[in-house]
Amino acid sequence: MSKVIVIGAGFSGLASASLLAKQGHEVVLLEKNDQAGGRARQFKENGFTFDMGPSWYWMPDVFEDFFNLFGKSSKDFYDLKRLDPSYKVVFSQEDQMDLPAGAEKVAELFESIESGSSEKLKNFLEDAAYKYQVGMDEFVFKPGNSLLEFVDLRVFKSLFKLQMLTPISKIIRKEFTDERIRKILEFPVLFLGATPEKTPALYSLMNYADISLGTWYPIGGFHKVIQAMVEIALSQGVEIKYSQNVEKISIDQSIATKVITKDFEYAADIVVAAADYHHVETKLIDKKYQQYSSHYWDSRVMAPSSLLFYLGIDKKLKNLLHHNLFFDEDFSQHAIEIYENAKWPTAPLFYTCCPSMTDPTVAPEGKENLFLLLPLAPGLEDSELEREKYFNIMINRLEVLSKQNIRDHIIYKRSYAMNNFKNDYNAFKGNAYGLANTLTQTAILKPKLKSKTVKNLFFCGQLTSPGPGVPPSLISGQVAAKEVEKFLINNKEIHATTFS
Repeated sequence: MSKVIVIGAGFSGLASASLLAKQGHEVVLLEKNDQAGGRARQFKENGFTFDMGPSWYWMPDVFEDFFNLFGKSSKDFYDLKRLDPSYKVVFSQEDQMDLPAGAEKVAELFESIESGSSEKLKNFLEDAAYKYQVGMDEFVFKPGNSLLEFVDLRVFKSLFKLQMLTPISKIIRKEFTDERIRKILEFPVLFLGATPEKTPALYSLMNYADISLGTWYPIGGFHKVIQAMVEIALSQGVEIKYSQNVEKISIDQSIATKVITKDFEYAADIVVAAADYHHVETKLIDKKYQQYSSHYWDSRVMAPSSLLFYLGIDKKLKNLLHHNLFFDEDFSQHAIEIYENAKWPTAPLFYTCCPSMTDPTVAPEGKENLFLLLPLAPGLEDSELEREKYFNIMINRLEVLSKQNIRDHIIYKRSYAMNNFKNDYNAFKGNAYGLANTLTQTAILKPKLKSKTVKNLFFCGQLTSPGPGVPPSLISGQVAAKEVEKFLINNKEIHATTFS
């Protein structure tokens, strides 16, 4: 049995800690904040329950597979409801689409817009299903250490069929001509943190996740998933310590020996950093052990940050669904102002979530829980003046497009943006989602799960493989745990007293 210290109790940290504890290791999980969840934390105010970050429950099989590792199912922890319609897409006040649940109904909707598109969607989703199965089995669960992971002929051949080097926008725009259908099919890859023009066509697997597997919601809020993972971690013997901000990882002759917080020193045989990768390398370890230079990090394409507003509304709302995407402005312009010419956007797209339309437990009776999100380029200057300016832009358009007064009925309001991401999560440039899954930042081209300079230091989370998003982070923690096990098998002399 080895002594493992895991830093960060988000999805990846909880997953890694639970699996390593299951293997019999002594695991201590250190969390900077006063609750688990990372970006998936939760707060309550004035009778409202707000999820602070993730709100889209996609790829339910990834969650089930994780729970199954411990003989459990999501049903043991929360009730899962499939949303139908899945979400609303707003192109203008008079042009709005409710995406129904299920591929057949979506095909019917597309056919009503563009003749022949239903058959094209069927073929597109068959290809996406293949990518989902093979991509998840052969690529997403790989650590991304080297090309040797892909020397298997079957896997190597699938590299071409998976279209790793072809942008997804090229595939979609070749098959579909209606701009609204194109936007609907290109939207899911935005969860990966890059534009469709820069995202590999492999990630049409996200369309399979969206249309075929469906959009779900855990009653009680997304934080229910975190609560379930905490319960699993504790059941495996993980010791979770909150309000433990890590200040240093002590390293002796390329071996991490201690993790130090303000109040304690934790001896370690293995350290798994599920905190922000850049922060760990630049703030927690000595410079000589840093793998990646400042230039390296500055040259990375980051997924967006976000400006968020949590609102309590004193009436029931109309003309909205649980999930609502506002595509009434030019996406390409907004994308340029995120990825190329970083600035506060001229005419932003935004997203609104109203979970109380599905779940009465998250708002007082007769009221609504409303969540606004505006994607931003990371690293911008974040001020209350800018936040309020963009709040007014969003709320004004929301009122016009949903044909109702909302502003006068706000009884609770809280904002959250880059400065908060930096303060709460030590997020590089205040990013919200991690490292974008672009053509040049996929698989082996990401920061490594295992340190190249510190023998027993491992990483997981959204800045490494497989990338941004909740399911990838959950997978990252599992892959990191497997890498730790491989390391320990190959270094059997390591045990709880070797480094402590």
